[in-house]
Amino acid sequence: MRRPTARSLRALAVACGLALALVAGWFWLSPAGPTGPVAAAADSPENGSPADTGAGVADDTPSAPSIDAVYPNPATDEDRGEFVVLSVPPGTTLDDMRLADGEDTVALNGTASGRVTLSTAPNITERLTGRPARKLSAALSLSNAGETLRLRHGNRTVDTRSYTSAPEAEVLDASGDWRPLGATDRPVVGAAPGRARVFVLPDAPTLAVSRLRAADRRLLLAGYTLSSRAVTTALVAAVRRNVTVRVLVDGGPVGGMSTRMAGRLDRLAAAGAAVRVLDGPRARYAFHHAKYAVVDGHALVTTENWKPAGTGGRGSRGWGVVTDQPAVVRGLADTFRADASWHDAVPWQEARRDLSTTDGGVPANESYPRRFDPRRVQVEGARLLVAPDNAERAVVGLVRNATDSVRVEQVSVGGRRQPFLRATVEAARRGATVRVLLSGAWYVREDNRNLTAYLNERARDEGLDLEARVADPRGRYGKIHAKGVVVDGDRVVVGSLNWNNYSARRNREVAVVLEGREPARYFRQVFRADWRGGRWTLPLGVVIACVTAVLVAAWRARRLEFV
Repeated sequence: MRRPTARSLRALAVACGLALALVAGWFWLSPAGPTGPVAAAADSPENGSPADTGAGVADDTPSAPSIDAVYPNPATDEDRGEFVVLSVPPGTTLDDMRLADGEDTVALNGTASGRVTLSTAPNITERLTGRPARKLSAALSLSNAGETLRLRHGNRTVDTRSYTSAPEAEVLDASGDWRPLGATDRPVVGAAPGRARVFVLPDAPTLAVSRLRAADRRLLLAGYTLSSRAVTTALVAAVRRNVTVRVLVDGGPVGGMSTRMAGRLDRLAAAGAAVRVLDGPRARYAFHHAKYAVVDGHALVTTENWKPAGTGGRGSRGWGVVTDQPAVVRGLADTFRADASWHDAVPWQEARRDLSTTDGGVPANESYPRRFDPRRVQVEGARLLVAPDNAERAVVGLVRNATDSVRVEQVSVGGRRQPFLRATVEAARRGATVRVLLSGAWYVREDNRNLTAYLNERARDEGLDLEARVADPRGRYGKIHAKGVVVDGDRVVVGSLNWNNYSARRNREVAVVLEGREPARYFRQVFRADWRGGRWTLPLGVVIACVTAVLVAAWRARRLEFV
């Protein structure tokens, strides 16, 4: 037997190197990502039809007369247009009824059924609410500081409604909550099983635009900002194909509207798209922060803005889904119509006249690897959530009921007492494995470091299987902008809802809960890769494959040299 030559040793080294490169390449490029277990120790606000009077009260048949809503503080001169809403059984005679506030008493008259709006300035009230209003027979001035209203029948008080410190342009509804006039009170919409396409950004930079380009009949696009040239071009092309195109965006995003965004809206309006912006003193929501589109019979819901860094795949880690489940599509279309038809949805041409724009900076133009391809998955069910109507209660309940695991990938968290975070910690206390991954973007980095340190300290002190990290993108994306949660490996939340009270209670937000193991598996794989960042190690199976490849390469090199 001859001793190995320098040539044979070089061949062996090359073969081993190729084997290692192939294994490492599989590990990095595989859409499934690493499969080993994660070691237990290891947005500024981007923010149905309105209820009958904007009070957000269901129109159920009442069994007795009652005071359903009070609107004491209109955004008008001298509070003109303030009103009271009664709910009365069908065919009720009001002649023996009176409304009193402790200072004045007003006699009612006539016959009524259902919800009745009463006002001393019915013309103004009708413009505010879009509903007919009856004129009160005498002046009744509602105090902005608060008072108690009494509905009396003869000498008997049949109902009372008390309030203190009435917020401007808000209605006190039957539940005792203040709501902006015209705000919706939509229920959670449930959808039957179906198919969906899940995706992440920046890995799928063309998916959103390709979906818009496929529009044949209608295209409803809702967003916080819209500055993407590709998106604008797709919408203009749809108009030219006689597609009904309607666009709804926020009119006053944080920092102001950029000149670039104003130019995109100019172009859309000039092409014939119906463009509206939500803004002004009668705005129902602090920000219109929802990010979705209804394209024919499909709905696209994402965490990302319609800009290069978002849906364009030039920066942010975002999550998204496209589904044709009829209930979700219908629910989003209804939400769009309700938001676009109220007084705060101003036509762009009208809003443009007095608008001041800002520079907006240079648009993102980075490129990132496409590691996670979009995937078609079976969805066992879905729920459409909207804020402020129902999303907070639904997400808290979802996380609070977790029994096995919770994976959270967020821009930031509003604070230690934020309801979503409290529910997450409670899940860990019940024995669930909890991982919280927050953005390392400069504008949230310090707060996120402090919060992750707090969570990790709580985990050590209480012996919880909970760990939190600030993300390290390592060139795979620019920053985390996702607002995603995976619960128990079979439910996923995807949408615009940030983990802070402002987003949940004051913004218009939209999110979808996807039920089923297939969508959950996809987003868990993305989470796992983002969680590891640059801290990955080869799982045992990969190590075995690598060693086997090296041994096979060595045997073949020896056989070629010596046989």
